[in-house]
Amino acid sequence: MLRTFEDSNQGLLSNAQKEEQEIVMVDNGLIYFARKGDGETLSDKICMRPDKANRHGFICGATGTGKSVTLKLLAESFSEIGVPVFMSDVKGDMAGIVVPGDDNEGMQERIDRFEIRDSFKFTGYPVSIFDIYAEKGTPLRTTVSEMGPQLFSQVLDLNDTQTELMQVIFKIADDEGLILTDTKDMKAMIQYAADHSDEFKMDYGLIPQQSASTIIRAIVSLEAEGADKFFGEPAIDIRDFFLTAPDGRGIVNILDAETLVNKPRLYSAFMLYLLSELFEVLPEVGDPEKPKIVFFFDEAHLLFKNASKSLLEKIEQVVKLIRSKGVSIFFVTQSPGDIPGAVMSQLGNKIEHGLHAYTPAEQKALNAAADAFRVNPAFDTKELMQNLGTGEAVVSMLDEKGAPSMAEYAFVLPPESRMGAISDEERKTAVDNSPLNSKYLEMLDNVSAYEVITGRVPQEAMAPADTVTAPDGQVYGNTSGIPVAETAPAQAEIQAEVSVEASAVPQAEAMVVETQVEEQVVAKPKKKVKSTEDVEQVDGGGIGGLADSLLGKAGKRQVVRSTGGSIGREIGKTIGEAVLGKKGKTIGGNIGSAIGRNLFGTLTKK
Repeated sequence: MLRTFEDSNQGLLSNAQKEEQEIVMVDNGLIYFARKGDGETLSDKICMRPDKANRHGFICGATGTGKSVTLKLLAESFSEIGVPVFMSDVKGDMAGIVVPGDDNEGMQERIDRFEIRDSFKFTGYPVSIFDIYAEKGTPLRTTVSEMGPQLFSQVLDLNDTQTELMQVIFKIADDEGLILTDTKDMKAMIQYAADHSDEFKMDYGLIPQQSASTIIRAIVSLEAEGADKFFGEPAIDIRDFFLTAPDGRGIVNILDAETLVNKPRLYSAFMLYLLSELFEVLPEVGDPEKPKIVFFFDEAHLLFKNASKSLLEKIEQVVKLIRSKGVSIFFVTQSPGDIPGAVMSQLGNKIEHGLHAYTPAEQKALNAAADAFRVNPAFDTKELMQNLGTGEAVVSMLDEKGAPSMAEYAFVLPPESRMGAISDEERKTAVDNSPLNSKYLEMLDNVSAYEVITGRVPQEAMAPADTVTAPDGQVYGNTSGIPVAETAPAQAEIQAEVSVEASAVPQAEAMVVETQVEEQVVAKPKKKVKSTEDVEQVDGGGIGGLADSLLGKAGKRQVVRSTGGSIGREIGKTIGEAVLGKKGKTIGGNIGSAIGRNLFGTLTKK
């Protein structure tokens, strides 16, 4: 039966229990995960140094060779020493870490073989299970703005020209102070930019309606697949991945990716987004005694497959520099050849399970894998890799000086949690008991581009906090070192601002009608102006008449509206900043621009 938080379902142990129980996977502060051997007998322990874990690593091997078990064992080990973990679950078996392992004859034989009977204990670990599709875990979301134009274009599988246009759309939204939260914001922003292409083309270039329609259709296709649930609020607070349980162990954050992995572009874009966010928000810590968080990237080849040159360069940069932020990254994939050489050179801790090499390409990958290890005169590394059994590996860890050890023939310890999947009932209990589930369960619709355009009033946002309280009342700490984000303005103030804008500018419908009217006016033949007197007769005389004759009425109104919008935006920014601070500046600018456009446009109507 699945245990509750109180009786250690999520792996929670009392301090007394932890003192009484010797931790099998920690030896003198080192992570003990394997024993040396020769295929018959076992000898010395093989350990990973926590202070060298941020030099990254990889776990490779063909299907069925034991990668998942090794990944789970390391996740348990880092959790034991108080380090939070993030990993994706592409087969549904990683979630088994939440419950104790199953005792059977095979496990008893392994326990005796590794001589760990006195210290080994089947137990579960504290977890938070997430799911982008909000079906098998706590909803996991981010905003379109946070993901950025390059990654969002990758999700939509846009070509280079469309990606450049997407960058322009993001730039316009940023300059206009329009927040892109979800897919409806993105569609509204693209259509808005296309409808006002004449106004924007001097600063941003032409925005073709055909290209805009193509991108919108791609977004609609994404929504049809259910992936639009990933974009919205409340967006994930990156600090919530750094929680530690009341018993001191790190939370194991599991992304259910059984469905997501079938959308490789979305999967890889999210993972890269997460790495980028960690890199941007975490403070510099140098080489800590242990990582702040360990990131296991399963099916790592999806990150690099079909990635553009600029994306690959970004990945290489993040992997190279993020270690000084206290982040450890382990790439998990079938072959080391799946990982680009520039990234592979940054991976210091290496675990290679069995490899098959039947084709020329596989032979080449095998040679590269063997060459990545320091030679051990006791065996032929290349030959050994082709004959490793399940649970066996060739490993090389960094020593206290940061130098790679000689290749070792290793036998990996069994995990203390369940190796297989959990039942639907067990999953539901784990998700419901998560300290984060109530925070992210309901999707909100706060002020963003769509609301500014339509004038609709949003719901209330949830402010970030220093700690998280679980349904059972236990408080989970945070070890990220990231300051709490600035609290958003009171919702009543936001609603009041949006209401003012809505009453001043019935934007959505008026914009469409006005655009149609202007197109009709522009389509009418212009009267030929022969003299100043004729100009005055055409439209009442003066500069306004001259503007009408040169630009047409629609052209004049467009210029005047644009001028009014610019003036209104600056006035609104000043007032908004004085009243609500930094966030008020953006809201005030949006409202001022809308009012200015509408007011100046009205003054030019006849």
